[in-house]
Amino acid sequence: MGGPSTEHEASLKSGKNVLRAINKEKYEPIEIFINREGKWPIEPHEIAKSHDVAFIALHGTYGEDGTVQMLLDELRIPYTGSGAAASALGMNKFLSARLFRTGGLITPLSFLVAKKDFEKTPIKFFELVRHYLGFPVVVKPNNNGSSVGVSIVRSQDELLAAIEEVFKISREALLQNFIKGREITCGVLDHGFSESAYPFLPTEIIPQVSHFFDYRAKYDPAGSLEITPARLPEPILKEIQKVAVRVHKLVNARGFSRTDMILGEDGEIYVLEINTIPGLTENSLVPKAAEASGIGFCELIDRIIEAALRYK
Repeated sequence: MGGPSTEHEASLKSGKNVLRAINKEKYEPIEIFINREGKWPIEPHEIAKSHDVAFIALHGTYGEDGTVQMLLDELRIPYTGSGAAASALGMNKFLSARLFRTGGLITPLSFLVAKKDFEKTPIKFFELVRHYLGFPVVVKPNNNGSSVGVSIVRSQDELLAAIEEVFKISREALLQNFIKGREITCGVLDHGFSESAYPFLPTEIIPQVSHFFDYRAKYDPAGSLEITPARLPEPILKEIQKVAVRVHKLVNARGFSRTDMILGEDGEIYVLEINTIPGLTENSLVPKAAEASGIGFCELIDRIIEAALRYK
């Protein structure tokens, strides 16, 4: 838990919550706190000498982008969640969106803006936005989670400020057309391989403190109203679940994931992104959806660990 990403604090909350819930009669857990500089309290290879599996509660870059997974793979230490390649793909919003479209799913129209290119010819990107996207536009880092750095902009002046804000934490900004509709998310579990994936009940998210499901809306206990199952007709709920499982399989995710979507006013389901290590705090969406689906938090943690051991 912890780590050098912008989601350090969220990761600590997830890690502490997992430690409280883990079945002490089955497992003997130890806490491994990785600081903001990426330093471990013990050498990683020491884990393999006395422990059977690493439970990854690291969110964002370093923990969710395949970095720590590659390290654990080299040391042959089993771990929870997706492998290095799936993690890296899921973290790259632009590449994963291309994969979703190839797989027959619908995503917002997206432009990737590299910092070095934008600094050379910013006017080029403003023209692309005006011509292809229009306003409002969603601006976000291409490789961050927890909605850190995400904004919805309605003018060119706001766009410039939003892109510059993204470049403080990322080398790439993702620009997407704003899809008006209802924010939906759906968690998925599997038995250690993506083909065994099965969905939770979908959740509708209604932000209470922001215009969309941003960092504050996610982690403030009163930040959003989350309704599970979403108040939608049964056929639409089933379709959302199918999309979530499809995304999980396309990325070749493992263990668990959560896919964020917009149910557009046009009736289409737009896939925004997959989270390969979704939050596990008391306010997080996957634990709440699991409980609504009949799986308590302790059992959820148990299933995630068993999936990791099964993959070994």
